[in-house]
Amino acid sequence: MQTRRQHLSTTAHGFAGLAASTMLFENDDARADLQPSGGGVLDALHHPAKAKRVIQLFMGGAASHLDLWDHKPALEKRHGEKSDFGEHVEAFQNGLGPWMKSPFKFAPHGECGHMLGDVVAPLGECVDDIAFIHNVVGKTGVHSQATYLQATGFQQPGFPGMGAWVSYGLGTLNENLPTFVVLPDHRGFASNGPKNWGSAFLPASTQGTTIFPQRKNPIADLLPNADYVTKASDAAGLQLLQQLNRNYQQQRDGDSRLEARIRSYELAAKMQLSAPEAFDLSDESQHTLKMYGLDNPGATYPDHINIPEEAEYFGRKCLVARRLLERGVRFIQIWSGNDNSFPRRNWDSHEDIERDHKPLATGMAIGTAALLEDLSERGLLDDTIVLWTTEFGRMPSTQGSKGRDHNPYVFTNWLCGGGIKGGISHGPSDEWGYKPLDRDNPTQVYDVHATILHQLGIDHKRLTVRHNGIDRRLTDVHGHVIKDIIG
Repeated sequence: MQTRRQHLSTTAHGFAGLAASTMLFENDDARADLQPSGGGVLDALHHPAKAKRVIQLFMGGAASHLDLWDHKPALEKRHGEKSDFGEHVEAFQNGLGPWMKSPFKFAPHGECGHMLGDVVAPLGECVDDIAFIHNVVGKTGVHSQATYLQATGFQQPGFPGMGAWVSYGLGTLNENLPTFVVLPDHRGFASNGPKNWGSAFLPASTQGTTIFPQRKNPIADLLPNADYVTKASDAAGLQLLQQLNRNYQQQRDGDSRLEARIRSYELAAKMQLSAPEAFDLSDESQHTLKMYGLDNPGATYPDHINIPEEAEYFGRKCLVARRLLERGVRFIQIWSGNDNSFPRRNWDSHEDIERDHKPLATGMAIGTAALLEDLSERGLLDDTIVLWTTEFGRMPSTQGSKGRDHNPYVFTNWLCGGGIKGGISHGPSDEWGYKPLDRDNPTQVYDVHATILHQLGIDHKRLTVRHNGIDRRLTDVHGHVIKDIIG
């Protein structure tokens, strides 16, 4: 039997809980914070979200942190001297020549004074919104495995891309466009190709949709391309196909591949109306086009890699990405660099850092700076996370006379928007940019992925799918939220 004090205490707690519950669900804003819309598996977010969308900028081939974001005075002082790492170093090729300073000049930018190489100076206006992470470590110096790790959280094939996990958990923000869109390099795919954004064991509908905005037909086979096809015959064909698919599905219940294919046809029908408008830049102002490097239509370019070409193609993807975000696309990947191209059309600068990185980096910086400024002006940066990454960094020692070998031991990522604290640097690398300064506490890709999911309202440990007897998740069995970079 309860005493009067116990009864009052229990009743008070009950009333308090009831009151809190009532207040929560009477507050539309609070309830909306925990209710994702769009048919994802999460009925409610794990906690209120700071972001709704993600743009991942991926530099295929391994961009050099030492020549873009991570200034090393020691390399300038010791340039040309025999490199001494103080330990055995396993190089990928033969990149253990003398110490090599950057061929690019560094200067401070923004109120935070972050040092940037002059090839990414266009981003100088944005550094006060960016959180740089200089102590990211990888697991391998092999492009394919390292790219998988950054894109999917695992270094072997067969795992969903980060965008597929986000699509699976949160669903769509629109009915007329894909949830997860991939904008590859215009010259071709980076290492692993579409496996970087596949759905693997998640429903097939969560995989990325590849779009080439610079092509006449940005989405292959979206629209009929034969003279004898009419709107009526196209619609009749789709109706017949839908009927056949439904009959087939009834005989094979539970096959997500067919369900995804049916949904893709239904989505394609809607995209036939919405997608062309999203890719049509004719309603953009001349100021906006110039800002993105698109003020010279019809230009032709030389065979060698050059800044105007890189600026136009990367800038076009950035502008299309902004238009897709406005229309409800939740996750977008933008790629720079294609796999194993010779002469170099990627960031794998074994032979000549200045020759390859200068046009790629400047073109990327022009488009990215425009994207960040545009998102900010439109109020979209507040709830959109922008992630810049690459598969690993490059060595502080010389390969040949002008190049740098692979460095999986430390490299840079940066994040911006979506509740990320700007104007800061987290986790420095050592004086050479060879390994983290604090080797016991590096940042891993799992931590970056966990932080992004956290900002989206997802606990990375709780978004799981049982596959082959294992509860799989984006962060494997690792990862922690990087609290120092959260605003």
